[in-house]
Amino acid sequence: MDWRRQGAADPTTEIPLTLFTELGLDPALCATAAARGYQEATPIQARAIPEILQGHDLLAAAQTGTGKTAAFALPILHRLSETPVSSGPRPVRALILVPTRELAAQVEDNIRLYRGSMPLRSLMLIGGVKIGPQMQHLRNGADIIVATPGRLLDHLQQRSLRLDRVETLVLDEADRMLDMGFIRDIRRIIGMLPPKRQNLLFSATFSPEIRQLAESLLHQPVTVEVTPANATVDSIVQRVIRVDQERKRDLLLHLMDAHQWHQVLIFTRTKHGADRLARQMERDGLQAMAIHGNKSQGARTRALAEFKAGSLRALVATDIAARGIDIQRLPRVVNFELPQVAEDYVHRIGRTGRAGEDGEAISLVSSEERGQLQAVERLLRRRFETEQVPGFEVKGPGPDRAAKPVPPHGRGRAPEHPRHPRRQAGTH
Repeated sequence: MDWRRQGAADPTTEIPLTLFTELGLDPALCATAAARGYQEATPIQARAIPEILQGHDLLAAAQTGTGKTAAFALPILHRLSETPVSSGPRPVRALILVPTRELAAQVEDNIRLYRGSMPLRSLMLIGGVKIGPQMQHLRNGADIIVATPGRLLDHLQQRSLRLDRVETLVLDEADRMLDMGFIRDIRRIIGMLPPKRQNLLFSATFSPEIRQLAESLLHQPVTVEVTPANATVDSIVQRVIRVDQERKRDLLLHLMDAHQWHQVLIFTRTKHGADRLARQMERDGLQAMAIHGNKSQGARTRALAEFKAGSLRALVATDIAARGIDIQRLPRVVNFELPQVAEDYVHRIGRTGRAGEDGEAISLVSSEERGQLQAVERLLRRRFETEQVPGFEVKGPGPDRAAKPVPPHGRGRAPEHPRHPRRQAGTH
């Protein structure tokens, strides 16, 4: 496959500012984007939208928070609106597969906002909720389906929908879907699609597995890569603090209290660990909830809504559940435990520093996590300078490098204070 065929963008090329009105989109879609405050397209939007409008297959590497949902949703809506909608039940014409329920909800919400008064229907199909109401909605048909692979296969087995009229297939966060073991489900679904269609594959990384999937799925694709593979967003300050494992929770509470963190997303490796930490924080007087795959969809939606509204001070999440968490101006994330898979570090910290906003990612690293830290450093091709907090110095051996003490307010910055509203967590 020619990954760099003529017309594909060079990721090192500087992209000039592009207005939505210059991309060839329907004026109604441009007006909807403008109403949401979007006048200028992000780099992924500027590069992807014209290619999608021309009907090309696409392989896109895009960090979370770069506007990739609009990059595929807007041109799909444009192309669907060009063909008159038939009366009666509508065939599925665009299928968007995503790895998690939260991401499905985020994508479908955005499609609803973007389509405005266009006579198009979209529907979300996810697990964790009763299948009956979804089947009822499907009787009226939908132009666009946003689905997780497992629940979509449930509907196909129940024959509550058909995919033989699909014109565009989107695999969003394809790297995560492969990590979660969805490759067989994805191939089963692809086998039920018409052979002639447009395919759009979005991934944070271009791993060998992604390349292999693209090889079998895409036809003469344009490759769009707006950031180097596995890069982290420049606006995120990344810090590594050494601490003994048994003192992590005390250190976390100390940091939240000392710096008045009013909204923090915390990552653990396991569901049990997320529940335990959330319970302990509640006992310590902090409003906290856990979100992971064993929680019901209602509980996950409620926790996320309360966190967004600011009534929760801490949301403790596992990697899978955190996919799709989209919180504007989230000031920081904390890796209470480093992930087992280094690529998950990139996805985790991408929850902050979105759309050019400043963000901070803090990793609490014990000596037992030395291997995971080195794996992250190899992935990012950088070496972290570790820190220690006075009163929480490590007792055991750690990474074979010096750890410096953290100033009272971290890296010499001024304390968060109402005089500095940009850095005041409570304003986000």
